[in-house]
Amino acid sequence: MSAPVDRQRPPSVDVLARSLASSGLPHPLLVDIARRAIDADDVDGAMSRAEAYKRTLLTPVVNATGVLLHTNLGRAPLRHHQDAAAQTVEYDLATGSRGSRQQAVGQLLARLCGAESAMVVNNNAAAVLLVLAALAEGRDVPVSRGESVEIGGSFRVPEVMEQSGARLVDVGTTNRTRLDDYRRALDKPGVDAALVLKVHPSNYRVEGFVEETSVRELATLGVPVVADIGSGLIDANCPWLPGAPPAWLAGEPAALQTLADGAALVTFSGDKLLGGPQAGIIAGSADLVERCQRHPLARALRPGGLVLAAMQQTALTYLDKRAVTDIAFWAMVATPVAELRRRAEELVTAVCDAHPSARACAMEALPGAGSAPGVTMASYGVEIDGDLLATLRRHEPPVIARSRDDRTMLDLRSVVPTDDAALPWRFAEQEQGRLLAGPPYFVRPRRPVTTRC
Repeated sequence: MSAPVDRQRPPSVDVLARSLASSGLPHPLLVDIARRAIDADDVDGAMSRAEAYKRTLLTPVVNATGVLLHTNLGRAPLRHHQDAAAQTVEYDLATGSRGSRQQAVGQLLARLCGAESAMVVNNNAAAVLLVLAALAEGRDVPVSRGESVEIGGSFRVPEVMEQSGARLVDVGTTNRTRLDDYRRALDKPGVDAALVLKVHPSNYRVEGFVEETSVRELATLGVPVVADIGSGLIDANCPWLPGAPPAWLAGEPAALQTLADGAALVTFSGDKLLGGPQAGIIAGSADLVERCQRHPLARALRPGGLVLAAMQQTALTYLDKRAVTDIAFWAMVATPVAELRRRAEELVTAVCDAHPSARACAMEALPGAGSAPGVTMASYGVEIDGDLLATLRRHEPPVIARSRDDRTMLDLRSVVPTDDAALPWRFAEQEQGRLLAGPPYFVRPRRPVTTRC
């Protein structure tokens, strides 16, 4: 009879947790991971569990999707850095007394928009909610049926209006709303209009047999016009860019021009075409902005010091005429297609041994985040046969690309140039089926490859 087989006992939770220290996670989290691994009889897979947990945390990625303002990736990439120090968030240096957190950033944004005053809240949905609650609670607000929209996250204009206490008055039809439609709505018996709301269509567009009423026309109605321009374009002339504004911006409402056309207030996002942090901006009439600031919701919706500091830096960058170089979104927009093509061909050359199918291709990038719906911008990138998305997401830092028809596409319009050097070694390593660690290296082929679509 053979001797009994000794079954190796699993390590203790603490011992296993300490063996996972190289993952970089805090020890209490490693204890939880180790305990679950032991309970599942998966001691050998504990490190994989730790790495999988790390990937649930916020982490920097390389955005190669071609969507410059990718909502799932934080929209506008920021270059803002802040030292650990107290800030004058609500402190007046001149008087030594409590100040307003809205004053410093508000005056800069007002200057940019050509407005009397401005304030910041935590996103544009909050801006719309606050304006309606402060100015129209218990009163009527006409809105075109074609602008009674739903955007990402089930944000619906009628529901926001309901939460604010304002009453929605439908005007016109889905595809056509004229000035006379607004006049008739305002003249109906019992209608007590506080303002007229014009809403950016965000991520959809109605084409064909359509008609809308401009802000300039609405301003003749005798009630304040609030324009939710959504995307955060400051000036339609884009004076921070060399040459004329890009064609894909045609028709996109801008804060400066919308206020000049007669809007009493504009609301827009800080993290879209403005290129700043996630925030909502209310700009326009000083009296109306002040009423918003005094409303109880203003405290619930106010931004923190980090957002204010990043927004201040963004505004100063525009005023200093450095937006095209120092705001990542506009730097991406301004990159010539020829430069993107050169970068794509260099990348193909670097990976051709590992991926003979790699080729430089013309592509179409998107502004993203509901900005300029239905438009694209010319771009260039690299296309590789096969769906490599899952593999790319496992690398450090992860690469987020897109695929179509069993081809992986990396659009360089949305890739920060400093990330280019890291891409070739990732492709080479993935051929070996390994997760990557350590510094990058280039795979240099013996012959250049410049194949194109």
